Amino acid sequence: MIRDVAAEALARAEFFDICDDEQRRMLAFAGDQRHFDPDAVLYRAGETPQGAFVLITGTLEAVPDGGGEPYIVSEPGSVVSGMALILAKPRPITISAVTDCQTLFVPRYAFMKLVQQSPELAQRVIARLQQDIGNYLGALEPVSRRMKGD
Repeated sequence: MIRDVAAEALARAEFFDICDDEQRRMLAFAGDQRHFDPDAVLYRAGETPQGAFVLITGTLEAVPDGGGEPYIVSEPGSVVSGMALILAKPRPITISAVTDCQTLFVPRYAFMKLVQQSPELAQRVIARLQQDIGNYLGALEPVSRRMKGD
């Protein structure tokens, strides 16, 4: 039953559409369902998460380090710190629970093991990251033009 909830959470998470059903089942098995009370911190800016969180229920708040605008994450299936599945780097945001939250924590080691075992998955990960980075850069382009005075 618990693994069914975890597998369903991964199926809803857009990032994990690069995985097939069996890979999602393996990640659900390796994952850990975690409950957070309101105001609980999932991780703080400057910490290195050991994987990503998939929101099952509840509302999270992401507060950028250095005073950026906080934003809310409340869509079931939202992935928080997807890059932590690949990179062990400190994050520049603090993630905390606004309401009672249920998440699925997907550890980096489990995700990377799947990637190492499946060249097809590795290619899909590369394509997804290129797409995501391209989207970020595209969103910054208008700001860059304004700064140059175009």
